[in-house]
Formats: sequence, C-alpha cells, structure tokens
Amino acid sequence: MNYLAIMKSCHMCCFFSCLMLMMLTIIIFCNLGELSGISNKISHSFHEDKSSCTNRDISISQSKDSTSGIPQYIVQIVNTCVSGCAPSDIHLHCGWFASARVVNPRTFKRVSYDDCLVNGGMPLRPSQVIRFTYSNSFMYPIAFKSAKFCCA
Repeated sequence: MNYLAIMKSCHMCCFFSCLMLMMLTIIIFCNLGELSGISNKISHSFHEDKSSCTNRDISISQSKDSTSGIPQYIVQIVNTCVSGCAPSDIHLHCGWFASARVVNPRTFKRVSYDDCLVNGGMPLRPSQVIRFTYSNSFMYPIAFKSAKFCCA
C-alpha cells in the first residue's frame, strides 16, 4: 500500500469517526431534551394535582320544594374536583341565614353575618354531596366565600 492510499483511508476513517461522534452527540442531546420534558411534565402534573381544586369545583345549587305553608328550599353542595386535596373549612356567603326548619349544624351553620360553615369544617371528599332543606319566606342567596384547598 502506498502512502497516498494510507492517507486516504485515514481521512475516511477520521471523517466517519467525526460523523459518528456528531450523530451520537445530537442523539444524546435530543434524548436529554425529551427526558427533561418528561420530567417537567411529571412534576407539573404533580403540582396540578396538588392545587388543581379551586372554588369553581364547589358546586352550590338551590331549588324550591313544592310544599304548602312556609316555602322550603333544597340546597346541594358538591365537590366536583376529582384530583388534589379535598377542600376543607368551606365557608359560604349566606347573609342572615335562618330557617323555620332545623338544619343540622354539622351540615350547615351560620357562624356570623354572611358566613356559613359547611360540613362542620371537615373536608368535602370528591363527589361528596352535602344536602339540606331549609324553610323561609324567601330563598337566601348562597355563594362560595372561602375554603382551604391543600392538605398539610
């Protein structure tokens, strides 16, 4: 083999080595990017689960019960959030809420003007329904006020 053939062979070998090294570097770099993306998604997903429940996940509805005498209203409070911590210490705006019919205070209790406590402050599990009936000459406007959305 002559010197020129050896040099040509060496250059080809060097070229392919460099090409392989570059391809390997690109593959490793791309895989690291994909892995870090997966890692971010996992931690982001975990973060979402922990704090994804909000006041919008507490559904409050009222309907008038058709009875004679003092009007009766059925209130239903539902936790529609299926992930994250169950909300606890749920307070609702309720004005001077009062009822001619006894409402179990562990279910719903006015603690002060425009502040009613739901479920005795205990967590409202996913899909759990709190339901009660009250009697009054008019329907009280009841709306979300505050809650704790994380367990600690």
